[in-house]
Amino acid sequence: MVQPKSFDSQKQLEIDLPDKKYFTIGEVSEFCQLKSHVLRYWEQVFPQLQPNKRRGRRYYQKRDVQLVFEIKSLLHEQGFTIPGAKARLSKAEGGMEETIPSESESALKTLRQIRSELKEFQIYITQRY
Repeated sequence: MVQPKSFDSQKQLEIDLPDKKYFTIGEVSEFCQLKSHVLRYWEQVFPQLQPNKRRGRRYYQKRDVQLVFEIKSLLHEQGFTIPGAKARLSKAEGGMEETIPSESESALKTLRQIRSELKEFQIYITQRY
């Protein structure tokens, strides 16, 4: 049975797969210990997961299998929701790297403003009562 091996803080996956170019959905289902309907659903939800389809059959390449392991890790082990996992995968591709710092800066600015207002309120309360 093939098991993903995680290492480093990023939990990169190293997968020992048979030396083949393409894998069927049944093989990927067995490698990843997922049901095939879950894989088909993930294809609809995660745009990054697009196995080749020929004559109605799905053929996964090694990069697709690695992506399935990564999605499984995000959802089942790390506790991400599907939208959160989609965002994490998009960020890993470089699609959201520039928007996250600006969102963080905006949130930090808001938190500082709230803190300042709370201090003012605390002073008001201590002087008043």
